[in-house]
Amino acid sequence: MKRPQGLARIFAAPGAIAALSLFGLVAALIGDGPWDWAGWIGLAAPLAALGWAMRRRG
Repeated sequence: MKRPQGLARIFAAPGAIAALSLFGLVAALIGDGPWDWAGWIGLAAPLAALGWAMRRRG
């Protein structure tokens, strides 16, 4: 039988993805140049996580 996982372990990855997405949205709104790059990277995080999960699954 598997040992139950704590809430911190369960919600660590979704919380990190949400934080990166929020950072990306704010970065894209506050400036140009490097901030645009930071926005793209932050908003690409959920897509990267989805791609990683799909490759891992099958």
